Amino acid sequence: MHSNGGLGSRAGGGMGSDGDVDALAVLVADAERVSDAARAVQVREVRVLAAAGVLAERQAAGASERVKAREMALRGIAAELAGVFVATDRTLQRRIDEARDLVENYPVTMAAWEDGRIVRGHVRVIQEIGCLVPAAERAEFERVAIERCEGETPNRVRDALRMLAERTHPRSFTERHAEAAAGRCVRVQAGPDGMSDLIATLPTVIADGIVDDRLTRQAREIINARAHADAAGAMPDGARTDANGGITDADTTLCDGSTFNDDVRTIDQVRADVFSDLLLAGAPALDPTATGDGDGTLGKIRAHVQVAVSALTLIGQDDGPAGLAGRSPIDAATARELAGNATSWDRLLTHPVTGTVLQCDSYRPTAAMIRLLRARDRHCRFPGCRQPAIRCELDHTIAASDDGQTHVRNLAHLCKRHHDVKHHTRWHVRQLPGGKLVWSSPTGRIYREDAPPPLVAFTVAVTTDRPPGRRDDGRSPGALSPAQRRERRFHTFLGSEPPF
Repeated sequence: MHSNGGLGSRAGGGMGSDGDVDALAVLVADAERVSDAARAVQVREVRVLAAAGVLAERQAAGASERVKAREMALRGIAAELAGVFVATDRTLQRRIDEARDLVENYPVTMAAWEDGRIVRGHVRVIQEIGCLVPAAERAEFERVAIERCEGETPNRVRDALRMLAERTHPRSFTERHAEAAAGRCVRVQAGPDGMSDLIATLPTVIADGIVDDRLTRQAREIINARAHADAAGAMPDGARTDANGGITDADTTLCDGSTFNDDVRTIDQVRADVFSDLLLAGAPALDPTATGDGDGTLGKIRAHVQVAVSALTLIGQDDGPAGLAGRSPIDAATARELAGNATSWDRLLTHPVTGTVLQCDSYRPTAAMIRLLRARDRHCRFPGCRQPAIRCELDHTIAASDDGQTHVRNLAHLCKRHHDVKHHTRWHVRQLPGGKLVWSSPTGRIYREDAPPPLVAFTVAVTTDRPPGRRDDGRSPGALSPAQRRERRFHTFLGSEPPF
């Protein structure tokens, strides 16, 4: 039986007979063979298209107008192949360029793909993000990226690879972000049928707070209020429920004469309408949650973003990028401004080198436990899911009805979809120390879900010069290593004593 707030759980329910499980196992085995065959075909296709690009360049070799000749040769070959692939020649030309870039500039990725260590989605992510990495550093980027990709879904590793690429770029993320932010703008692009696209190019942290947080929450508040109005409309004319659930004599007006009669807007439509109201009037024109002259729940909703930033970046000793939870890197200046303007913020004690969360300051989980679990999990802990933890439910790995404790060692974030999968199918999970989850599928396959590593961590400075009188590691006798110096500064910032 579920406990309040969706925190409880129970053992997985039935998913059919044992015969159904055997049939599913056969399908899974067939799917593995199909996946292997599809991968081989995809790799072969990329190599064929890359060879087509090389052929076009060879055909154009020696021509007086080499650039134009190569373009025409490439167009001719693309048009020829377009008939085979049943696509336009423009599409084939783009795919030829992408295939050649992949084969020539990402050989380690191609080899890992051919060996089945990664899938096509991983290849796309590596190629997409690898363009940020200088050519001299790309081989090392590929090596680390492939290690990160193994055993993870492509959407899970995208942010980690982007952070890795940012750290290898010759110019700091903060410097490039400052240049990009100077180009922020709002523009209107006219469309058909009397509609237009209002496009705002903004820093990611601002855009994320506007759309994914505040507008979505406001739209859901309106839709929830609409559902209550529909329930009230099912009662006798002129009646509504009071605070105790009784029926009182009143009209069905929600507030200030506004009703939800015939309101069938989707959440996207409501978000668009609230967005327009906010810009035109400064507040939603329709706030069904308002009470009298005061703002209701809808009017009080404010955007929230979760940012992870190292202590050294926070105090201005480096300009490393911070991480916007579930999104992408943000510049150090923005992270400091968010921390400085926040009325309160959580201090996480992390390992000074690995960045692993060790402690959070400060039966339903306590607020401190929730903060710690959100920092640990960051997203739904079902294999492959990346729903942000802030939109998930805390689940007891061992059900409260089975004497499962409300403790961080027995709690993990699951989105609504996978919370239901755990409760009502033959999927099972057990939790190991350190927040590691081990999932068992109905066919007996095992999937290990480690707590995601933090995107922001300290790094050890490596020096190769050895001044006279120094040891082999470049330090004077008795001197602290770079890692120890960083850890000492870290403990000084926390107001604690270092372990040395």
